[in-house]
Amino acid sequence: MSNPGYRVKNTIVRPDATLVEAFRSIPVSNIGDAMNRMACMHARIRPMNRAPLLGTALTVRVRVGDNLLFNKAMDMARPGDVLVVNAHDEPFYSIVGGQMTTWMKRRGLAGLVVDGCIRDAEEIEAMDFPVYATGISPNGPVKEGGGEVNFPVACGGLVVNPGDIVAGDRDGVVVVSPADAPAVLEKAHALMKKEARVMAAIADGTWDRTWVDEMLRAKGCEFID
Repeated sequence: MSNPGYRVKNTIVRPDATLVEAFRSIPVSNIGDAMNRMACMHARIRPMNRAPLLGTALTVRVRVGDNLLFNKAMDMARPGDVLVVNAHDEPFYSIVGGQMTTWMKRRGLAGLVVDGCIRDAEEIEAMDFPVYATGISPNGPVKEGGGEVNFPVACGGLVVNPGDIVAGDRDGVVVVSPADAPAVLEKAHALMKKEARVMAAIADGTWDRTWVDEMLRAKGCEFID
């Protein structure tokens, strides 16, 4: 019998590690631009340290203030997985702290993205393990249960599916479907080359800015002397 809202799916399809690794050197902003600026998480999901993020989503949805299913997901995850957790942007309770984060790093996970709070902030800030969250609260969670593992979740304003590619840097987090990844990589590399040309033009003072007035006129802006 199916039990929506309290279930764990043990098997997910992960993309090839080479495909995931191809995103390693690309800024999140370029990946997001390559997806028409529709694939980056809300700014409330912010980095808790300086470790860059790249891996494959293992998705979790928990009850507000409860981390029992988070603990299950943490033990299920494989090296290279990123736990992506819908904790409902809860500001009062944290659902993860230093011990659990250290355990995830020890097991080779690639990082954590939680739409909710952490604690043990100084410890996590010093870690070489990427953590993204909405904030910090010293209040710990309960463990009564309820939730789902490896079903689609909402996190930072996006729908994240198990097996999606998740990347993060100081700007934030972006999510890429493996089916879209080859096209996104091609576009992102083209954008990086374009940005390099612009930066070179800025350096030598030749950056063409005529497009600004042209666009304003095309959109009906009135210029008054």
